[in-house]
This record gives sequence, C-alpha cells and structure tokens, in this order.
Amino acid sequence: MTDPVLGDLEPHEVRVRFPPSPTGLLTVGNIRSALFNWAFARHFGGKLVLRIEDTDTARNTAEGYRYTYDALRWLGLTWDEGPEAGGDFGPYLQSERMDLYADVVAKLMAAGRAYHCYCSQEELDQRREAARTAGQHSGYDGHCRNLTPERVQAYVDEGRRPVVRLRMPDHPIVFDDLVRGEITFLPENLGDYVLVRANGYPLYPLVNPVDDALMEITHVLRGEDLLPSTPRQIALYEALADIGVGSGRTPRFGHLPFVMGEGNKRLSKRDKGSGLTEYVDRGFLPEGLLNYLALLGWSIAEDRDVFTMAEMVEAFDIRKVNSNAARFDPKKCEAINAAHMRLLPQDEFAQRMIPFLTAAGVLAEPPSAEDLAVLRAAVPLVQERMDTLSESEEMLGFLFVSEDRFTVDPDAAAKVLTGDATAVLDAAAKALADVEWTTEAIEAALRASLIDGLGLKPKNAFGPVRVAISGRRISPPLFESLELLGREKSLHRLDRARRTT
Repeated sequence: MTDPVLGDLEPHEVRVRFPPSPTGLLTVGNIRSALFNWAFARHFGGKLVLRIEDTDTARNTAEGYRYTYDALRWLGLTWDEGPEAGGDFGPYLQSERMDLYADVVAKLMAAGRAYHCYCSQEELDQRREAARTAGQHSGYDGHCRNLTPERVQAYVDEGRRPVVRLRMPDHPIVFDDLVRGEITFLPENLGDYVLVRANGYPLYPLVNPVDDALMEITHVLRGEDLLPSTPRQIALYEALADIGVGSGRTPRFGHLPFVMGEGNKRLSKRDKGSGLTEYVDRGFLPEGLLNYLALLGWSIAEDRDVFTMAEMVEAFDIRKVNSNAARFDPKKCEAINAAHMRLLPQDEFAQRMIPFLTAAGVLAEPPSAEDLAVLRAAVPLVQERMDTLSESEEMLGFLFVSEDRFTVDPDAAAKVLTGDATAVLDAAAKALADVEWTTEAIEAALRASLIDGLGLKPKNAFGPVRVAISGRRISPPLFESLELLGREKSLHRLDRARRTT
C-alpha cells in the first residue's frame, strides 16, 4: 500500500528545504516553516537542505548570510546540506547558480515549453483592463504564444527586449496538498507566466522549482501565501521532467497556515513580536520558542502543550497540521518558555543566566568561582519565578553588583522607605548584628525583632528590609537572599538605607 505522505519513497529518501533570503531578520513565520521542515526531515531520517535565495542583490546584506546561519544554529535547527555543510547538490547560494538557470531556460525554449514574449507593459495593461471590463479572466492572454517569424523580426527591429514565459498546459492542475487535501486549478485561471525578465534576470517562479528539481527535493512545506504559485510550479516541474532536468519527480506540497497577529491580521515582519532577535534579546530559550511555534498549526496531543524537540520529531505528522490560520499569542509564548525554564537542570539554568548578568555588568566575565557558587545557590530561589532569562539582572543583580554601583529603585524607595521604615531598619540591623548567618537564624531574628518586638505585619516588617538589600520591592525570598548576600554587605545596605530615609 502506498504511503499517503511518502508515496513510493523510502523514509530516508525524504529531502526538504528551507530557503531564506539574506535580506533581513528571520520572523516567527520563517522559523515555524523551518521548524516544520526540520521536524519532518528528522522524523523520517531524511535530509534538510538549507538553500539561500539571494538573487535579490539590491536587498541582500553581507550580515544577512551570517545572521541566518547563526540564528538557525541558535535555534538548534541544523541542516544536512547547504552553506558551511556542503553536499552533492551545490552550490547552495542561488547567486552562484545563474549559469544553471540560463542552461535550463535554453532547453525549455528549444523544447517549445517556453517562449519569448515581446508585449510591452502598456499593451499588457490595456488588454487586461479590456478583459476585466468584459468580465473575463485578466491574466496573460497568450498573445505571443504562436508568433510568426515575421512578427518576431518586426518586434526585434523595434528594439523590443522579450521576457521568457512558460507555456502552461491546457488541462486542470490537480494535486493533493498534505495539509489541505485535494486542490484543483483550472487552466483558464492560469496564464503563461514570466520566468526571465527582459534584462535576462531569472525570477523566483523559475529558480525555485529548478533548484528543487536539481536538488531532488521530495516535499515542499511552506506558507499558504505561496499556494497560488503552486500550479505554475507544478507545470514547470512537468516541463523540467520533459527536458531531462532533475529526477523527474514532482515534490509533494504542504501549505502551512498563516500566523496571525493582533486584529486577526497576518503577522508582519514589521509587527512587534515577529522577529527572532527580540526573543533572543529577551532571553527566551530556543526550545521554549520552538515549542510554542510548533503549536501554531500542530499539537502533540489535545491535553499537552509542553514538549521537547525530540518528542516533536518522534510524533510529527504533517497531515495533522491544521489548515486554519493560527493566532500568535505573546502571553502563551512566554508561558511555554517559562515551562521550559522550569525543566532545566539547575546548573544549566545558572549557565544560561550568565550571559545576561555579564551583559548587565553585574557579573564579571568570566565569573569568579565565588560568584558562580552564589549564582548556583540562588537558582532554586528564582527558577520558578522567572519567565525569561532577561529577568536575571532584575532578580539577582543585587547579589553581584559592587556596593558603589548598588542603587535602590526610586519608586520602591518612595513607596516603602518612608514613615516607620527607619525604625524597622534600625531594629533589623540590631537583630542581625551578631546572629549566626544562616537562613534559619536570620529569619528567626527578624521575626522576633520586627513582628514580635515591633508588632508589625510581615508586609510592613520585611518590605523595608527587602528594598534596602535588593533595591527592589520584588526579590527572591528575603531570608535566603540575606544569607547569599552576606553579613557585611547586608548590614552596609541596611545602614545606608537608614541614612537615606
């Protein structure tokens, strides 16, 4: 029985591709596409090809290439073939494949599968408007399909420079989309489309299928915005097979649902929260971000949202991707990330916090052995309280910052270090002056002095102490924080706070 996804392929023969352009930052939509292709390839033991679509030379940036490679590696979406990995089907930069495209176009022309079109833009616009007025299809009308040699020569004599168009078939194009089921495009809605500009430059509708054919791509998983181009590409695959380019196999397609932002509008690269860099800077874990993006159209189980990438690979089934648009929910994305932070071993959690603490300037680079010991001891106090790693400095910076750089948040001081705060800080300092410096002894001394001695409620008793030693109204558990900070620094900060209230 033929497999509904693989057809007659063996699982290891699966070949998918991710084809970003080095023109800017990766978006969450790009990453979701890369993730699904990666999981698909890994599930079957096949290959993921990274192909850089850099024919838009005006928009390419030198940094864009390096950013793409580094971003995918940060995410853990490694590729089997492509730049920096090599492979048998290179080069993997389209800008280095121009001779291949020219050769393919020449073969298509010789076989009659493509032809020169000399129509000017003004003529095309006039005929399209006339077709619209008549209620007819306004695509290309095939004007140059069967020009006589005399007519061609007349156009050449006028100095016209032709584009190259693919001769589309006159039958419906039907394919089984792995996400959306059977889709049919009628020939009257599929005009002959341009493969090469008049200046000889190849266009995306040519280079993308040619590369897929030559690289023997078996499955194409991509956004639904590209669905209208699919019948044209299928027609080109058939033409390529006719002229002996590639394996002769047309890839299976699966069109992934749109990722929607606020207001049920498609998430744009200009929208806040759409770019990968934002999540890197905010301290999201790669596995947390990928887990959430996987949920935009797919789920591992109805009652389960949190899973590892290894679990996703094992369970991934492209047929279970929902064809409906998926809404990006920033709060749920952060919640999924927080769940992955809880799953990290404590030593690894500490290691992942270090870059954020050093970037904030509160931890030396490299950290001292003493600071590392404090950091590891602090992890159990904050791991359940943090949603992203960018909160590291806010939660633990007070433990490492030098006394000359330690500051108290003005808002916290204005709300907490007022009124009876001086009396509270005096009592706290006296209670802690000679106590054994352990969490248990510190808690017992402060409770006896501030709650029993002054008759204060815990909030009023411990609030001023918390602000004095951490600089903030919210901190890790107070007594443990005092122990980690140490007697000398703790008493110094209490004294300084007393003098400034």
